Amino acid sequence: MDLTTSTALVTGANRGFGRALAAELLSRGATVYAAARNPAHVDLPGAQPIALDITDPVSVAAAAEATGDVTLLINNAGSAPVADLLVSDPDAIRLEMDTHYFGTLSVVRNFAPQIAANGGGAILNVLSGLSWVSFPEFGAYCAAKSAEWSLTNALRLQLADQGIRVAGLHVGYMDTDMVRDVDAAKSDPADIARIAVDGIAADAYEILADSAARQAQAALSGGVSVLYPHLP
Repeated sequence: MDLTTSTALVTGANRGFGRALAAELLSRGATVYAAARNPAHVDLPGAQPIALDITDPVSVAAAAEATGDVTLLINNAGSAPVADLLVSDPDAIRLEMDTHYFGTLSVVRNFAPQIAANGGGAILNVLSGLSWVSFPEFGAYCAAKSAEWSLTNALRLQLADQGIRVAGLHVGYMDTDMVRDVDAAKSDPADIARIAVDGIAADAYEILADSAARQAQAALSGGVSVLYPHLP
């Protein structure tokens, strides 16, 4: 994909990884819409702020109507991994699915026709190593990301004939506000953004951005005993 002729829309671009993605795309010559629930919080020179709340269908439709030239969509916006499936408030659990699954789907349904009308392009869904392995303390996030992975696979098949390549980015923890309380090794978002955009430019379908994602994928073939060796 020639990024210098691309117009990208990045959701959740006001901070963290979304901002790093938007900055990386701008550095490579792309035109960038930086989408956020409050566009006033977008402070990235060169990016065009646009209002978009992925959990609000009216907001998503309005953003699609306000653009028209998008050829690259990056679904990055997400909610923090905080909900335990057994003890957390059901609304917190539901928010995970509404954001990562239904929210992502809503954005794709609104922007895919636009991308196709512009001659095709690409969609990148920001997934996680937690699409493939679950931890009970934030099981709702893991379940939602696993659903988003399945969604990505289905959309990849459905949109291929329209000239739209659908890719998934799998990555472990990044040093962002969303996981500031997690005590684990974290990657620099700018480094992961470069890897992600390299993958888009190379027309990759699946981008494994770090060792955590690669280890999680490798463990899948080993089954439950490899994914969860502590089980009796």
